[in-house]
Amino acid sequence: MGLELTPVLGIPDIRPGDDLAAIIGDALAKIGLMEGDIITSAHKIFSKAEGQVVALAAVTPSKEAQRYAAELNKDPRKVEVILRESARVVKTFRHAHQNEGVMICQHRLGFVSANAAVDESNTGTDETVILLPKDPDASARKLRDALQARFGVRLGVVITDTFGRPWRLGQVNVAIGLGGVPATVHEGGNTDAYGRPLAVTEPAFADEIATASGLVVAKAGRTPVVRFRGLNWQSSTDKAADILRPSKENVF
Repeated sequence: MGLELTPVLGIPDIRPGDDLAAIIGDALAKIGLMEGDIITSAHKIFSKAEGQVVALAAVTPSKEAQRYAAELNKDPRKVEVILRESARVVKTFRHAHQNEGVMICQHRLGFVSANAAVDESNTGTDETVILLPKDPDASARKLRDALQARFGVRLGVVITDTFGRPWRLGQVNVAIGLGGVPATVHEGGNTDAYGRPLAVTEPAFADEIATASGLVVAKAGRTPVVRFRGLNWQSSTDKAADILRPSKENVF
């Protein structure tokens, strides 16, 4: 059976307090759901519904934010928001060809990414920035539970964001919130095509799904939600943090 990815049309601009389960459910009802389908969504519609949008006019930069802003040619108000979202600043840099530098930060949820995932695109309003949901796993589980109750089939939900990657150019979508979907699949004990035992093979299942969703979701496409059909998977209580490499294993 082949894998089918279908962008879900009809998702309107989301506002604080909107019922995402009802909105996404109504859009999915037009294309249908089957047992084992997985739904992915860009995090921004959850962030908007949950009020995770910050007006820069209301932000007062600290001295630390002003220092980073001067070094990196960044808006000190945005830097202040980045610092508030961060557990620590890993590294900062500004290449000669860059107008604005980058802060690589460990987000309070554990993810390491540029600018602690604080973003200015698709916020819906000028002079605002959008943050990750406070608990993306809880948001994913809530949507999954509501959709399963409505449609009566087993489903999975993956909430995504776009991250850069060490040693490689460009960005891909990664999983930042899981509802029923395994973070990884342990292949240890299985065999390869030639019968050789697998010892450490562990595909990043949730990230593979998240990355694939980027093939059919465009920044200007207004299609943040994608339906996956044809995957073989088992329901799980994994969290997105389960895919993070422990710091003690970080040899770099």
